[in-house]
Amino acid sequence: MRYFGFAMLLLLSAVFVFGAEVDGNWTGTIPGMDIPVAYTFKADGATLTGTSSGPENATIPIKDGKIDGSNISFSVTFDFGGQETKIDYKGIVSPGQIKLTFDMMGQQSEIILKKAK
Repeated sequence: MRYFGFAMLLLLSAVFVFGAEVDGNWTGTIPGMDIPVAYTFKADGATLTGTSSGPENATIPIKDGKIDGSNISFSVTFDFGGQETKIDYKGIVSPGQIKLTFDMMGQQSEIILKKAK
């Protein structure tokens, strides 16, 4: 019985080491602006790659993507009125949802992404 308990603890620990499932398409809306956004993520170990797209369907590659358990971080760089703008994101992945926070030009905001079906 003691070995069974140890085996279960080891199995549950493995779930947290590998983190939540982030691969796939995720959608959300920027709060207060009702601007739809979409992300496609692909995990490869501790590296996160993928793309972001906004209201004009411009696809922007994510950069510096990292995964640490259920935490993710990445950045996107795009042209905003002729000026290159970088946005850094941090998020927490849970089943079917990612809670992202980001800072753009001194304004911090949060997006809740849902797994696209």
